Formats: sequence, structure tokens, C-alpha cells
Amino acid sequence: MLNRHARGFFTALFSPLARWLLRIGVSPDAVTVVGTLGVVVGALVFYPLGQLWWGTLFITAFIFSDVIDGIMARMQQREGRWGNFLDSTLDRLADGALFAGVAVWFFTGGADTPIAVAALVCLVLGMVVSYARAKAEALGFHANVGVAERAERLVSVLVVTGFTGLGLPSVVLFATLCLLALASLATVVQRIVAVHRQSLDETEGTATEQAA
Repeated sequence: MLNRHARGFFTALFSPLARWLLRIGVSPDAVTVVGTLGVVVGALVFYPLGQLWWGTLFITAFIFSDVIDGIMARMQQREGRWGNFLDSTLDRLADGALFAGVAVWFFTGGADTPIAVAALVCLVLGMVVSYARAKAEALGFHANVGVAERAERLVSVLVVTGFTGLGLPSVVLFATLCLLALASLATVVQRIVAVHRQSLDETEGTATEQAA
């Protein structure tokens, strides 16, 4: 939901930067790769050291690469299958690193096993959310539905993790991760139901054509 509502705002905000990067010869693929590396470094270096606030700031500096590379591709009229594949694959890597970094810290120095486990549950369910949509689209269905798409997952965990590093009670992070896990599970169910309905419609349509 946040993806759709915020797209226009961020496109207007980052278009000048995207135009400048293209002008100096930077490719959309390069922005995708650098952005992912920045998120992974921030999540797997700062977070396991307990630097939740600084890690979040570092990650935030790179997280918008996912918006910028898309704007650049549209400006170049290069919205092909390769760019889509690279972007989606590296998004999964960045998301996994983010939740893994939180889990590592709270399994170790953070000494809060419930938060660590909740982070791992969010990691797994987040991957299933993405896989459900990708598999549906590969089969010719549509599954762009749900209450916990990627933007919602990233914004919620980054904001609360960052403020936890500034002294926000850790129970708030735990509650956020639990709610995020439930929302992700609900999204998986929504996508399964959506594809099932489309499958039934397809079957009924085929039966009608054969009967005619």
C-alpha cells in the first residue's frame, strides 16, 4: 500500500538525482548493486555490534536506491526483464540481511531471545510474501495484494529499530516485529486466496469454452 501511495512523491523527490547520475554515466544496475551492498553492510556490521541507531541511518542512506534505479530505468526507457530480475533478487538479499542483523544482535549482546526469534520469523514470512507474488506472476496470475508489502516491512523495522538504539523500550520493537509477522502472514494468505480465485475463474472459463 505504501509503495503505491508514496511512489509519486518519491519520484518527484529523487528525479533530479536520478537525472544527474545518468548524466555522469552511472547505470541503474550500478545503483541497484551499490544500494544493496550499503544495506547489507549496515545491517550485518552495525546491527550485530549493537549500533542500532547508526546502523539505521547508514541503511537509510542506501535504501532509497531501490527507488532511484527505477526512476533511472524509466528515464532511459530500459524497464526490461533483466533490470526487474536483478532488482527483485537483490531486494531479497537486502531484506534478509536487515532482519538477520537484528536477530544476531538480540541473540548475542542484546540478550533478548524473543526479539531475535521474532526477527527471524519476519525474515522467513517476508521471503514467502515475495515468493508468493513472484510464483503467481510466473504462472500468469496476479498477486499484488496484501497489508504488508516490502515498503511497509522496511519502514516499520527501520524506524523502530533505530529508536530502540536511542533508548526506546525494546518491548516496542518486539511488539512491532510480532505485528509485522502477523501482517506478513495475512498477506501470504491474501495472495494465496487471490491466486486460488483466479485459478477457479480460469478453470470455469475453460469449461465454458469447451461446453460451447
